[in-house]
Amino acid sequence: MSSRPSDRARIVTWNVNSVRARLDLVDRFLLEHRPDVLCLQEIKVQTDLFPRSWFEERGYRHQAVHGQRNHHGVATVSRLPLTEVSSRDWCEKGDARHVAARLPGGVMLHNFYVPAGGDEPDRDSNPRFAHKLDFLDEMIAWSRELSEPSIMVGDLNVAPLERDVWSHRQLLKVVSHTPPETERMEAMRAAHDWVDVMRHFVSADEPLYSWWSYRSKDWRKSNRGRRLDHVWVSPVLQGGLKAMQVFDDARSWERPSDHAPVIVDLDLPVG
Repeated sequence: MSSRPSDRARIVTWNVNSVRARLDLVDRFLLEHRPDVLCLQEIKVQTDLFPRSWFEERGYRHQAVHGQRNHHGVATVSRLPLTEVSSRDWCEKGDARHVAARLPGGVMLHNFYVPAGGDEPDRDSNPRFAHKLDFLDEMIAWSRELSEPSIMVGDLNVAPLERDVWSHRQLLKVVSHTPPETERMEAMRAAHDWVDVMRHFVSADEPLYSWWSYRSKDWRKSNRGRRLDHVWVSPVLQGGLKAMQVFDDARSWERPSDHAPVIVDLDLPVG
């Protein structure tokens, strides 16, 4: 990923698993990859305690932050102007799981952190799983109503395709890859005719992961990963897609997040 024309943007999504605890890793990533827009999830900090000045010192003067104490929280920091910043209270839970902002060229950028869903894939016995399914249902309805060019990024906590997990057969009853989740993801994609950017570049027949559990010390050797992080774009933006990379080296850094950054280069509309 080399030099880019002025209308080309590098957008990164990364569940950082506590932004303040991993500022050194964020700093290293920014120096090595120089994204124009960095979308973070699970920032684990209240909005007013987000390290705004730290990012400003590194050129990310434009910020859209929706934080929450101890858990959840999303933030979008950008070298490019951000306007019309907003957030939505999904499922009326009061959780900080979404922030939106308009990019140059009129594109709306939505940064999501979908509920993980707990351990038991049963809506009756597990309220967390019920919350996740309800959240996805709201996202389906929202996608159906979208009428402007949009980019959706974030930790959606669902690995929708068979090769998005290390074992389709063994994970069919594991939260993140169960039919109630994957069927909703496909319904969401179809509702706006979203383009799955990662699979635009990597065939659905090939394994593709962005998350590896902390439980495996040699995560790269075992490679029991899942693709929980996503970048989707409206169909009108598909022609501007230029490159994609899951930067899995970050998973080997000292005290890493269990998620790897996903990097996308694309041309934004001019104007």
